[in-house]
Amino acid sequence: MPDKKVAIITGASRGIGAAASERLAKDGFNILINYSSADPKDADLVAESVRATGMEARICRGDVADPKTAKDMFDQAETEFGGVDVLVNNAGIMKLANLADVSDEVFDRHIAINLKGAFNFMREAAKRMRNGGRVVNISTSVVGTKFETYGVYAATKAALELMTQIMSKEMRGRNISVNAVAPGPTATKLFLDGKSPELLDRIAKLNPFERIGTPEEIVDVIGFLCSPSGAWVNGQIIRVNGGMI
Repeated sequence: MPDKKVAIITGASRGIGAAASERLAKDGFNILINYSSADPKDADLVAESVRATGMEARICRGDVADPKTAKDMFDQAETEFGGVDVLVNNAGIMKLANLADVSDEVFDRHIAINLKGAFNFMREAAKRMRNGGRVVNISTSVVGTKFETYGVYAATKAALELMTQIMSKEMRGRNISVNAVAPGPTATKLFLDGKSPELLDRIAKLNPFERIGTPEEIVDVIGFLCSPSGAWVNGQIIRVNGGMI
């Protein structure tokens, strides 16, 4: 990869995306921070953390479900930094319900963000990422645990895992690796919201360490995959869940 490496991270204003931005900045990446919420304060804070490492940050508001968002971010990366070396597909929603209770709107939005959104950026990366680059898609260990109420969310991530493995083969000859990281329960706003302390305690005990993971533990694996040490890992789904499954 070039000396001035560049990473696009979707859903990067909070949680795993924010932690990944800070981690990759420490590893020498300039970061394009995607977010879609109305309040830019969280994204501004992430950008400040990136710049504190000495790297550059750009904030890019946009819905990943819109193909134009991916195109615009790659355009900006090419114009300002010369290209893209890493894509972390992190943006996602998780609205839980039994299948019988899922509305068409909730189903369609999961598909639009979790699956089509990731596809939009993977498609752009397949055409425009610099040789030697890395794609890291964020999945979920629920694809393995198959917990009730996670049906639609887990289905989008299962599809993403399959696209990950197929894209890794389609990048033949370009030295681009494509992998997925599948976290278990992780202490992010997305996961913690709406869960009682009792439920969180039960969930924590599902793995042998009897605790919930941290975003930093997830991004340690992302950082490895994006580093020279991860160059021989390709087409893999890496479960990071403390041994839950």
